[in-house]
Amino acid sequence: MTADAIGGVESEPALAADRKPLLPSTDPFLRPPKGYAAQPPGTVLRTRQIELALFGVVPQQVSAWQLLYRSSDMHGTPEVAITTVLLPLDADPREDRPLLAFQTAMDAVAERCSPSYALRYGARALGSVTQFEWLLVANALRRGWAVTIADHEGPRGNFGAPREPGYRALDGIRAALRFTPLGLRQDTRIAVWGYSGGGMASAWTVEMAPSYAPELDIVGAVLGAPVGDPGQVFARLNGGKYAGLPAIVIAALRRLYPALGAVLQNELTLDGHRFVARAESSTPFGAIFGLANKRMDDYLSRPLDEVIATPEFQAMFDDLRLGNSTPTCPLLVLQPVHDQVIHMDGVDGQVDRYRRGGALVTYVRDRLSEHFSLLPLSTPLSLEWLADRLAGQPVGDGGDTTVWSVAASPTGARGLLEMVVTAAKVALGRPLRQQSEPVARIATARAA
Repeated sequence: MTADAIGGVESEPALAADRKPLLPSTDPFLRPPKGYAAQPPGTVLRTRQIELALFGVVPQQVSAWQLLYRSSDMHGTPEVAITTVLLPLDADPREDRPLLAFQTAMDAVAERCSPSYALRYGARALGSVTQFEWLLVANALRRGWAVTIADHEGPRGNFGAPREPGYRALDGIRAALRFTPLGLRQDTRIAVWGYSGGGMASAWTVEMAPSYAPELDIVGAVLGAPVGDPGQVFARLNGGKYAGLPAIVIAALRRLYPALGAVLQNELTLDGHRFVARAESSTPFGAIFGLANKRMDDYLSRPLDEVIATPEFQAMFDDLRLGNSTPTCPLLVLQPVHDQVIHMDGVDGQVDRYRRGGALVTYVRDRLSEHFSLLPLSTPLSLEWLADRLAGQPVGDGGDTTVWSVAASPTGARGLLEMVVTAAKVALGRPLRQQSEPVARIATARAA
């Protein structure tokens, strides 16, 4: 059944399992309906039921929909956005449950890395981090939580842009709360989680929530390796093993910052233009392996240090820096001591800025993990910490802790075993049925 997009909500039938999903740029579902800009942020414009698949191949037995809704770009200009919302297959929509807003590490301009595409059956997104992260997000569904996964980089893949991830994630939460099949309420308790590029997007989400979406009951956020200072990361990674990642940021931000766009247009060599174009079309893993050890200096007509020292570039980096607004929910920040991508100094600074603003931050550093291993190893801790916040448990006084491994505890070991079970279910396409205890625990806390 289809209704007018503004007078009601358009609803599309589920796609057949053998039909390949369209890329976002060619998908009519994402075309803005007439009059959408006049609607309040978070207004649901269209809905459709979809089929999820691990790596686009193994169908997943979960309830999944996509919502097109009204949101904004970094300047506050209205635009449409999309989120993928999920429930366990056997979930009763009448049952009280929390909502997890998970921000993926899209880390790409390439549209095939958008969660709304990469998570679907038939998607061809080899090298997308989001497809790997599904193995972890599935653990939240087994707890009985509802999940929203917004395309927080927007329709143009604005990786690294400030504020935009917050608008899209928060409006995606609003849309999820209004979507009847999820059975959520306006006072539903909300948790926020993300790692690396997803941690950066989650940081923007909780920084912007107090002023942009104060009605949302966000009870806690886990920020894993959340970048902190993108300008510092850019300088450290240039010319190194992970030089492809800042190259993707450059490819994205050149459209948003005139100073950067002018430098790239006027001072890049011919090879430099090819380098940026390659980064723009790469997946995160494609950029890491294909653009390693590249130096921007080799593609510019003057030294990079001279370029980024200009007032225009410093103003851009100041705009990108996190921690200048204070979240009001408790935070758990996780960071590898020997992170080869996001240096600990930048995250230390972000945590310090939050605390100076009055935020309650628990900061855990891990000695043995590096950037790519901490996300799976910290998933049990992250979910258990969020479950405590959702259940109304006190968070304590925060503080700093440096451990050998976040997995080296009975809770961590049990959680990793449970993750193995969940991963096996995902890999085999078995039903992700909810466990009753976590949802019952949260419902009991609400009643109290």
